[in-house]
Amino acid sequence: MRRVEGRPELLVHPFARYSVAVATTLTVGLSFGSAVADGAPPPPRPHGPNAGPPPPASRVVSVTPFQGRERLRVFSAAMGREVVVDLQRPQDPVRPAKPGDRPGSKARPGKRPTIYLLDGAEAHDEQSGWYTETQLADLASKTDVNVVTPVGDPHSYYTDWRNREPGMGNKKFMWETFLTRELPPILSRRFGSNNVAGVAGASMGGLAALMLATRNPQLYRAVGGYSDCANVSSPENQFLTQWDISRGGGNSTNMWGKFTDPEWQAHDPFLNAAKLAGKTVYLSAGSGMPGRYNQVAADPLDTTAKGAFLEFGSAVCTGRMTAQLRKLGIPFSGAVQASGTHRWEYWRDELLKSWPILMKGIGARIESPTSLGS
Repeated sequence: MRRVEGRPELLVHPFARYSVAVATTLTVGLSFGSAVADGAPPPPRPHGPNAGPPPPASRVVSVTPFQGRERLRVFSAAMGREVVVDLQRPQDPVRPAKPGDRPGSKARPGKRPTIYLLDGAEAHDEQSGWYTETQLADLASKTDVNVVTPVGDPHSYYTDWRNREPGMGNKKFMWETFLTRELPPILSRRFGSNNVAGVAGASMGGLAALMLATRNPQLYRAVGGYSDCANVSSPENQFLTQWDISRGGGNSTNMWGKFTDPEWQAHDPFLNAAKLAGKTVYLSAGSGMPGRYNQVAADPLDTTAKGAFLEFGSAVCTGRMTAQLRKLGIPFSGAVQASGTHRWEYWRDELLKSWPILMKGIGARIESPTSLGS
């Protein structure tokens, strides 16, 4: 069974048939957003070096063992609710496990860098796709790094929303504030973070990673984007973002306002690419053509069309972003591949390729480099 951002996927038929299915999907998707929440937008929220300390009420509610990791339930004062993040820390090879050990008690002492990995739009409530679909657990176990994966809140774009979203549980999404102001001090105080960090993600999460890095450049030394569209304020990407959010029952107007609102440009990593200077940057995408993980004859057309269309768009976006980085004289790694569609198998390969690059960027020591991916 194949997956596209957490859903089963089967793939590709000739490209000439894609446009009909894709156009139908986009038309239907754009027709069904939720209503825009009432109320005037709040005052702008500060970000960056002068953003100030996290709200004092933000706190860890519980820490429990979860599949070799620690599951943190954190009350976010900004969101007014508990959110879940999983934390994987390197284990102490000297100290044996003891009956009644508390979660994290066998974590290696000392402080180390942190890498945040962000899901695609169909993030699941059980755990991150980076664990269910890739070799992240193994990569992390061979590296002196803390790995943080937010859990749930699909279609949220890991950003601060202007209004509550009535079509998505009436939630208050304030993920940028949480990831940049609330969570880092907690990780530093309690979980061995040395305040050096990187952030990476796929699709929606790739855009979010680039967005967080350009809006908060002081927080991240490395950033990775797989199959994303950085130029989110361009008309075509605004419509695609609205379509994507509408699939989750929401409306992008509740996120950054109407398409003419300056918040769209303020969150656009392409327009703010100069902020990536001095960072380790990894960008990649497939071409949208079927590749090694596609079974052309067996895959349904509608799922194939979406996966191919989204990845072709990601390839165009990634090409545009890398051209911008070249223009600015900012080095980067990665490339647009000759084949590949919008699915986890390709992101698994890209994570394996980019892991040593990102880890070098944040100064995290890989203890078994020759065994990565084995």
